[in-house]
Amino acid sequence: MTHPTNRDAPASAPQQTGAVNATAAPLYLVTGASGYIGGRLIPLLVAEGARVRILARHPDGLRQREWYGDVEIVQGDAMSPADMARAMVGVDVGYYLMHSLSAHDDFEKTERDMATTYATAARAAGVRRIVYLGGMIPDGRDVKLSPHLRSRAQVGEILRNSGVPTIELRAAVIIGSGSASFEMLRYLTERLPAMVTPRWVRTKTQPIAVRDVLYYLVEAARVPGDVNRAYDIGGPDVMTYQSMMQQFAEVAGLRPRVILPINLLSPGLSSHWVGLVTPVPRGIARPLVESLKVPVVCRDHAVADIIPDPAEGLLPYQTAVALALTRIREANVTTRWSSASVQGAPASPLPTDPDWAGGSLYTDDREVPVAATPENTFAIVEGIGGETGYYAGNWMWELRGAADRVVGGVGLRRGRRDPHHARVGDALDFWRVEENIPPELLRLRAEMRLPGLAWLEWHVEPAGSGSTLRQRATFHPRGLAGHAYWWAVAPFHAFVFRPMVRRMAAAAEGLQAVRETDADRATADPASSVPAAS
Repeated sequence: MTHPTNRDAPASAPQQTGAVNATAAPLYLVTGASGYIGGRLIPLLVAEGARVRILARHPDGLRQREWYGDVEIVQGDAMSPADMARAMVGVDVGYYLMHSLSAHDDFEKTERDMATTYATAARAAGVRRIVYLGGMIPDGRDVKLSPHLRSRAQVGEILRNSGVPTIELRAAVIIGSGSASFEMLRYLTERLPAMVTPRWVRTKTQPIAVRDVLYYLVEAARVPGDVNRAYDIGGPDVMTYQSMMQQFAEVAGLRPRVILPINLLSPGLSSHWVGLVTPVPRGIARPLVESLKVPVVCRDHAVADIIPDPAEGLLPYQTAVALALTRIREANVTTRWSSASVQGAPASPLPTDPDWAGGSLYTDDREVPVAATPENTFAIVEGIGGETGYYAGNWMWELRGAADRVVGGVGLRRGRRDPHHARVGDALDFWRVEENIPPELLRLRAEMRLPGLAWLEWHVEPAGSGSTLRQRATFHPRGLAGHAYWWAVAPFHAFVFRPMVRRMAAAAEGLQAVRETDADRATADPASSVPAAS
């Protein structure tokens, strides 16, 4: 089914991108739909029979989500009172899932303003309930909160004082495939058999499985009456971060880790260290590290007064880790911490947009014939990056990724959500998937630190019994530094881009041969057939 783009929707009304349930069903507004939790909550609400509306600045980046055709979309900015008012029309329950992990000088004011805009619009629209996922706040008034924990507490207070009954769910470390805190834990433990750490690794915390977080979020919308308070939510295990790493190692089949906590590592130094070892950039690692400095343990289990525990009980830590690792190994990660653009940056315009008229644009074009069908050729294209690499000059790509991390960029360590399939909006190493039209086009937009904007794209076209693979690197320089950058790296393109497209073609031909052999075997002996490689 082809869905209309958000540009086709009237500015005054939400866009319905697909069939939804009858209007008698409750209407839920989810903000933060592109985030880690929002992207997992939406399909659960749809499955429950609710009507779901999302507010998104760039809805095109969501169109390959499996739930895209089942939701209404309002294209707008959460900071705009007018956009938020449009989004709130007729809403029964509003989910507030917006929070920035990337720090900037005035992020606390930005978050207060955004929460105030949301609260004002919800009250004016007569919203029945707000559900907010915040961070667990340590007990004791003398505890110094990190800026991000302080900001989350302030947002919760604004929402609870809005006049709309608000349930604030406060969680500590969320354990689930793709979450930033879990990725940080996983990579530190897997890559470092011995480590010197800050003393915060001995601070107590109460992790919770993402499955249980989603359970509480769904059930909170059903709570009747005027309940208006914050509730701590956590799993059954209270432990230190050091114990979390050791138990992760046990579940993952690794040797026990040697961990030496010392006093010399500040949050700033620790975040640099985390940024070097894990895929989590320093800008995101720092608030995570700062949050681990203080104990975050549930003060009570009062949430059970309004939401009963899951029928099967809250998931123990080791079980949550085992499930997360299974999803990662099976490439079944629904959302990741990198789902949203770096530091909330809006999508860049495409090189074909009218805004590019008269601007400088450098390109590197390559084209090769491929003795493979477009489908098999595109399978190779779509699987680029991550563990597969880039087919040529991988050491150069690694060097470029390392250089990017040195200047505060994301580098290559974000990897891929799925090794075979790319979804619009996915992070892919230091790229963002901007367009994916199988088996014709894959376009990646660079999110590395650059003096300009860059894209890498592949077009696959039928050609007789095979196909033609066209590869294009595009760069729009910013200032003199941008022009200098292009001419500095251009000589290396012959050693990277030329063999790259040729080896991708060779890989596609190899895949074609494998699939043809499998098909021949299946035809000769159907009982022994096996699925072709994906």
